[in-house]
Amino acid sequence: MGEVRFVRMGFGAEAVEYLQAWEEQRRVHAARFADEIPDTVLLLEHPPVYTAGRRTAESERPLDGTPVIDVDRGGKITWHGPGQLVGYPIQKLPRPVDVVAHVRRLEEAMIRTCAEFGLETTRIEGRSGVWVLGDPVEQRPSLGGLSLDLDPRMTDEEFDPRLNGPEYAPSNAGQRREDRKLAQIGVRVSKGVTMHGFAMNINPDTTWFDRIIPCGIRDAGVTSLAAELGRDVTVAEVVPVIEKHLREVLEDAELRPRETQPVASV
Repeated sequence: MGEVRFVRMGFGAEAVEYLQAWEEQRRVHAARFADEIPDTVLLLEHPPVYTAGRRTAESERPLDGTPVIDVDRGGKITWHGPGQLVGYPIQKLPRPVDVVAHVRRLEEAMIRTCAEFGLETTRIEGRSGVWVLGDPVEQRPSLGGLSLDLDPRMTDEEFDPRLNGPEYAPSNAGQRREDRKLAQIGVRVSKGVTMHGFAMNINPDTTWFDRIIPCGIRDAGVTSLAAELGRDVTVAEVVPVIEKHLREVLEDAELRPRETQPVASV
């Protein structure tokens, strides 16, 4: 694996509008495909915005008509905004592309970053991203006086957590001692080159997630590095640390094509 270049596009008062960053992704993607530049990671913050991946259902969008930008990445709906560190790795991969391995590398960089700040995070089988594990189900507090096996989020198809206040809000998952997502990943691969990437919650207002079903997950919530550590952490503090671990994970990776099974003759 060769050099990885980092571009800090804008943070805080210089946060980058989503559509502007998307256009820059496409420009960098074309240059990387043509081998005009090395693998490049764009790092930035966005002003508040909801974006929806290709698998987003209507029932997961904001109820109040808040605008949502539909994008060409995988995954479902999420929020980006102040206090969240966003990274767009534009990386050329060998074909056939192993997308899962690419996602795992991004997860690993963020897990190492959290560890450097003193927080243990992990993966959850079948759910991409970086997670803080909650208590075992039997040790969690009941919801609204109901036992957990009657949790309406899981047993009532008509139940909508967006309409049921803070008791079921994704931002309060820590109080409920549930699993909670600290970083989300949604990628696209075109012509063997990756786009989109990760969003890591450093110190955002996580109540923005309460207006949607984040990532389409109803039985878990969201959190941030600052919330879990119980102290203030800024995006500026995290940027050099995530750069270090992305460099380790991406530059040291032994990239291999996805293994394919031969088609049996008939």
